[in-house]
Amino acid sequence: KMMQNVHLAPEADEDDLYSGYNDYNPTFDTEDLENDVVFQQAARTSQGRRPPVTAKIPGTSASRPLATGFGSKATLTSSLGRPMTGAIQDGVARPMTAVHAAGYTKAAVRGSSFDPLGQARGPASPLEMKNSDSSEEKIRQLEKKVNELVEESCIANSCGDLKLALEKAKEAGRKERALVRQREQIATPENVNLDLTYSVLFNLASQYAANEMYAEALNTYQVIVKNKMFSNGGRLKVNMGNIYLKQRNYSKAIKFYRMALDQIPSVHKEMRIKIMQNIGVAFLKTGQYTDAISSFEHIMSMSPNLKAGFNLILCYFAIGNGEQMKKAFQKLIAVPLEVDYDEKYISPNDDPHTNLLIEAIKNDSLRQIERERKSMAEEYIMTAAKLIAPVIETSFAVGYDWCVEVVKASHYVELANDLEINKATTYLRQQDFNQALETLKMFEKKDSRVKSAAATNLSFLYYLENELAQATNYADLAVNSDRYNPAALTNKGNTVFANGDYEKAAEFYKEALRNDSSCTEALYNLGLTYKKLNRIEEALDCFLKLHAILRNSAQVLHQIASIYEIMEDANQAIEWLLQLISVVPTDPHVLSKLGKLYDNEGDKSQAFHYYYESYRYFPSNIEVIEWLGAYYIDTQFCEKAIEYFERAALIQPTEVKWQLMVASCYRRSGNYQKALEKYKVIHRKFPENVECLRFLVRLCTDMGLKEVQEYMTKLKKVEKLKEIREQRIKSGRDGSAHSRREGIAAGDSGGTKGERLSAKLKALPGTSEPYESSSKEIDASYVDPLGPQAERPKTAARKRTEEDDFADEELGEDLLPE
Repeated sequence: KMMQNVHLAPEADEDDLYSGYNDYNPTFDTEDLENDVVFQQAARTSQGRRPPVTAKIPGTSASRPLATGFGSKATLTSSLGRPMTGAIQDGVARPMTAVHAAGYTKAAVRGSSFDPLGQARGPASPLEMKNSDSSEEKIRQLEKKVNELVEESCIANSCGDLKLALEKAKEAGRKERALVRQREQIATPENVNLDLTYSVLFNLASQYAANEMYAEALNTYQVIVKNKMFSNGGRLKVNMGNIYLKQRNYSKAIKFYRMALDQIPSVHKEMRIKIMQNIGVAFLKTGQYTDAISSFEHIMSMSPNLKAGFNLILCYFAIGNGEQMKKAFQKLIAVPLEVDYDEKYISPNDDPHTNLLIEAIKNDSLRQIERERKSMAEEYIMTAAKLIAPVIETSFAVGYDWCVEVVKASHYVELANDLEINKATTYLRQQDFNQALETLKMFEKKDSRVKSAAATNLSFLYYLENELAQATNYADLAVNSDRYNPAALTNKGNTVFANGDYEKAAEFYKEALRNDSSCTEALYNLGLTYKKLNRIEEALDCFLKLHAILRNSAQVLHQIASIYEIMEDANQAIEWLLQLISVVPTDPHVLSKLGKLYDNEGDKSQAFHYYYESYRYFPSNIEVIEWLGAYYIDTQFCEKAIEYFERAALIQPTEVKWQLMVASCYRRSGNYQKALEKYKVIHRKFPENVECLRFLVRLCTDMGLKEVQEYMTKLKKVEKLKEIREQRIKSGRDGSAHSRREGIAAGDSGGTKGERLSAKLKALPGTSEPYESSSKEIDASYVDPLGPQAERPKTAARKRTEEDDFADEELGEDLLPE
């Protein structure tokens, strides 16, 4: 009110643009705007949003002076009829606002424009270009490059490219040293960037350690530790201790761990606990169990964790302290797991928002960490229980019972049943099948999961004992208790397979695979089932899938090779068998199989190599011995064949043919005296062997010995007895069967196969005096005169045998007994 009565005298300068600001005009009274029809009309139309037309009515920033409310009686109006700023309406002056407005000057000259932001001065002058040649700029750029190299080194290490990480770290070290030299030239040493130097050296040492260049890593760490300017460098002695631990230099590792422990303040509790755990592990490695126990006991009292608890049990187990083992096991059980239990992930109501939230967190990364931690805890507890149960009490059964009771009283209740099943497994390892069965039968009244596991084990045990009825009963119980248990379905398939119902067995194996596609037992058995059903392609598909899962399984590789052999694809069979011997290089059966395949392919040198390797690892395989002996006969090395036939004679001392082959090898090599002695030994052991007597007659005749008559007499007696025996056998047969029997008998009895090789040796060409043919020639000459005319088909039998590769074309009539 007081200001309304104040009237300032007008200044002499009429060019004052800002005079009259104290005048009050009722038009600008905002309280009456709601009743102002013109204003409301302007506000409701687009007309009110148009800018004022300054060409008609000059604004307050006009260059010419305007009349004030004191010197002018005319009222200026805008395009909407409103009065202009500074105008006087009805003789009432507008209220005074400010004496000086921001950005305005009183001394405005005529012709100046309204430019509060100073835009009329034009654009700002361009920024001054940095001088790239200056020393400071070069240093900044070099620092930036060093930091980039350190980052690239760390990223390469995280990606697994350790070599590239080390190269980047070395390059960063070189550039950092160049940077330090440049700084020392232009500034005092206090201006050196110590943080950059520390990070470069630390990264370089870490990359050396990651690349197992431990000497270089230790040297680099020493540079950091010995530099007093790095305030926390002493903590890196922990890293040096870790390197010494990897190098198994445990005494130095303990020394550096303790030095690091002394330099870490007590407020860093977690780090001190971890270093103490490393010290305990180092003591454990060196066998200093008492010192290790003190470290782990301190950890369990200050900040208990699973690893320290398990290591404490190991130490007490090593010194055989049963009571302390019990206490340590109880401490391990009591370690807080700090995970949420499954109840958290069960929706308490049907609220869709809550259900969506639970579904989202049910398998997130935090939940996976919780699962891993819980799984690790269960593994530690199970391993510790299996370790201490046999030694903490008088018997392992009582020890297991104590562990089970302790576990039942903890929040690991579900592990108690697993411990009971493990107890049954321990009984099995001790060959106590009855106790194992009794223990497993206790689970028949438990919940379905445990019952299914126990019934699965029982079914497997009975299956191994070939009690298929009991195995089937427990397999049914296991499947009924848990239809989604792949092991139970596999056992059920095994029992059906053993009963010969291969189609049904295949269905059980398929169901097991539907429940668990990684069940390798079911997949393997399914392949065997298809093989039994002669569905070779499907069997091959199963074993190839299994090979993708189990790359080095000898059984799978053998089955694939066997299937290719059935498919008559020898090249593929050989290829898979070669892979197999890379896994089991000393398996004699695989080596002999390879030899057989190469022999069938006609590659005698490779066949000999693998047969010989098989013989080296298992020198009692008759088939391999026979093949090697025949190979040396084929290559005209009869002396070497003697070694193999003598070993065969040792393995089968009642089989006359091996001894006859040894004698014949002597005869072929020209050592007739040894051959004669061998035949005499054979005659003493097998006096009724016709083959031996014939060779004795021939050798005695050639050597002019007097025993020839004696052996001829024995030969005639033996042949007469043989003829009578054959006639008795043939008495009830018809003519054709009779003659066929005679043909067989002519080459049968003790000496029929005396020196004949097996069918696989028929590929060998005839030599000067092979065994099989000579015996049959002699048999024919002696049997033909004695038999009736109806025995003519026997001649045809002899002709067929003469086609054998062992036929002796050089045998003449002079070789036959007189």
